[in-house]
Amino acid sequence: MTRVAAETAAAIEVTSLCKDFGAFTAVRDVSFEVRSGEVLGFLGPNGAGKSTTMKMITGFLAPTRGQVQVAGFDVSRQPLEVKRRIGYLPEGAPAYDDMTATAFLEFIARIRGYRGRERRERVAAAIDRANLGSVVHKPIETLSKGFKRRVGLAQAILHDPPILIMDEPTDGLDPNQKHEVRELIREMARDKAILISTHILEEVDAICDRAIIIAHGTLLFDGTPQQLVAMSSLHNAVRICFEGEIPAAAETSLRRLDEVADVIGGTGADHLTVLPGNGVSIVRQVTHLARDEGWQIEELFVEAGQLDEVFRRITTRTETVHRGGEL
Repeated sequence: MTRVAAETAAAIEVTSLCKDFGAFTAVRDVSFEVRSGEVLGFLGPNGAGKSTTMKMITGFLAPTRGQVQVAGFDVSRQPLEVKRRIGYLPEGAPAYDDMTATAFLEFIARIRGYRGRERRERVAAAIDRANLGSVVHKPIETLSKGFKRRVGLAQAILHDPPILIMDEPTDGLDPNQKHEVRELIREMARDKAILISTHILEEVDAICDRAIIIAHGTLLFDGTPQQLVAMSSLHNAVRICFEGEIPAAAETSLRRLDEVADVIGGTGADHLTVLPGNGVSIVRQVTHLARDEGWQIEELFVEAGQLDEVFRRITTRTETVHRGGEL
């Protein structure tokens, strides 16, 4: 679903970014870009360096080495220009707990320089977009984790920034709230550059145009969700569910097919999973074999692949950058 024109200038440009805490290197030589109209998913296990990287991009943490430009401004030398152009939802969505949601958003609006009618309109629009109408007059400390997260989202979008940086935007939300926030992100992505960190792999397929994966502070993958899922050993695998027992020679016959790497199943099972070599499509060959052999089949379908398998494989490797879905 790529919406990004090739010639569009990068809204966020990260170059050789590093962050040391004493002898510990939290972020190691990370480089990537985010363009307007693009949603980039930033993935990695806990402690990978995601939040540290996002804090450096937003100017809340100074890099040890490297450079970040946001909307053409250097974050280290022009931090106020950068902050005017970004909306930031940090980890934990910190707020003043004794304020109501409305009072907090009005406070943020005043900090942003809005006054009078414009301030009221900005606050009302943010409340509406984050679907906070039922809790606007409640102290933030009394809200659920999900509603606190949505208050944080409302403050990030209040000034309608061209660039959004969100750390776990759906953390703590129930399934309905996650759907609402994802729809909002899709809508905003039409004219914004959006960087979101997440540990929810389904979010990558749901809303992201591109994904990067970081582990141990090092960038390990940069590509599309389609390229990511295509790296799964189950990508284009064919699952055959038989009516009754598996025919005695089925597994052997399937293994003889061109492009078949392996067959999983066997004794006591009612199905076989046929794995292709290099992710190629084998469904035509498998279907023809099943018809020729006269197998009684209840269901046959093609697996898309499993993101969690790919994620584990990438984040437990020791090699550095892999781009375009190559391991």
